[in-house]
Amino acid sequence: TAPGQQLRALFYALPPGESSFRTVEEVPDYVEKSIPFFIAFIGLEFAVSWVQKRKLSGRINDGISSLSLGILSRLPDVLFRSVDLISYIYIWNNYRLFELPWDSPWTWYLTLLGVDFAYYCFHRISHEVNILWAAHQVHHSSEDYNLFTALRQSVLQKYTSWIFNLPMALFIPPSVFAVHLQFNLLYQFWIHTEVITNLGPLEWILNTPSHHRVHHGRNPYCIDKNYGGTLIIWDRIFGTFEAEDAKVVYGLTHPVNSFDPIMLQLRPLAHIWNTFWATPGFCNKLSVIFKGPGWGPGKPRLGLPEEIPVITGKEVPFNPSVPAYLNCYAVVHFAVIVDLFTELLGTVTMLSQGTVLLRIGFIILSLTSFGLLMENRPKAGILEIIRCLVFVAVYKHGYLRSQFSSLGYAYEV
Repeated sequence: TAPGQQLRALFYALPPGESSFRTVEEVPDYVEKSIPFFIAFIGLEFAVSWVQKRKLSGRINDGISSLSLGILSRLPDVLFRSVDLISYIYIWNNYRLFELPWDSPWTWYLTLLGVDFAYYCFHRISHEVNILWAAHQVHHSSEDYNLFTALRQSVLQKYTSWIFNLPMALFIPPSVFAVHLQFNLLYQFWIHTEVITNLGPLEWILNTPSHHRVHHGRNPYCIDKNYGGTLIIWDRIFGTFEAEDAKVVYGLTHPVNSFDPIMLQLRPLAHIWNTFWATPGFCNKLSVIFKGPGWGPGKPRLGLPEEIPVITGKEVPFNPSVPAYLNCYAVVHFAVIVDLFTELLGTVTMLSQGTVLLRIGFIILSLTSFGLLMENRPKAGILEIIRCLVFVAVYKHGYLRSQFSSLGYAYEV
């Protein structure tokens, strides 16, 4: 795809004639090709935020945490094909009722609506069922709201979302579905920003930065609102719409206060496990898993609204003080990991499974170490020394590679 087409794909602005394909194999990887645009827009957001407010749109620790979670969420895709597509193609091949033409604009627009409605249903259930919320809450754990937050994703969420797309596999060709699955995801990148205030009449139909800011708020009026992906019409139809009003305070009602990507993924599951065993009665134990995160014995399914913590406007984001040199160190080493991760994505088909697993293990170790450094943990320095020694050993033996061969010596230094 040309750069102009890729840019329009970010805004769901590629018409049917430019984004219809006969087979799944012909569908471009729009998400991977968008990475340079993600970086460019993050830089643009920083610049606009500085001009508007004389401050940057994010913090180093939170930004590294969000990007770490984004990388972590993509690591399973290195080993396995997308569960969304595998399950969809299986239903299509074995159970389809009829076949809509892949090259018809009507099929294209119907799939746009179908994928977005499936996303609304899944997204809403992810907030209303505790075990699904345990995965989805990762995306809401940032106390900043910027384009970094868009890349903060759960490792586990994709293993439940695929179910909601299967009805379309009865009649919509996989190649059309594969395009819209990516477009729906890409559209949701640019709405994670504070620099765009209001889009006028478009606010009635589209999900916009204003609507999505409400969704990410922990103010009582924001809770469980605005689930739409590309379109806001589903929220207006089903009564979950809320317009932006009082200044939104971002993050979870009970903040996790960590930058460790593994901790952010697993702590909610540990909380459910402990609550499950501490709750008396078999039916109550099931309710801990399948009712809302605010549920408790004797409460309604989604909990009591009055138990949502009141917002005073004086909330202070989790922001441990670390020396400036440590921030610089973390940024430089994180950039090295991004390079190694990108090189892994590009060469995975040529590597042995042992090498792939080794690289994935090293990336996870690195992201964890950076998170602990950003929290100023006492043992973080020891883990970082171990990580650097591991790096030198595996790099010397050729198990890790940079995209830029000229940087090999610099990396070892």
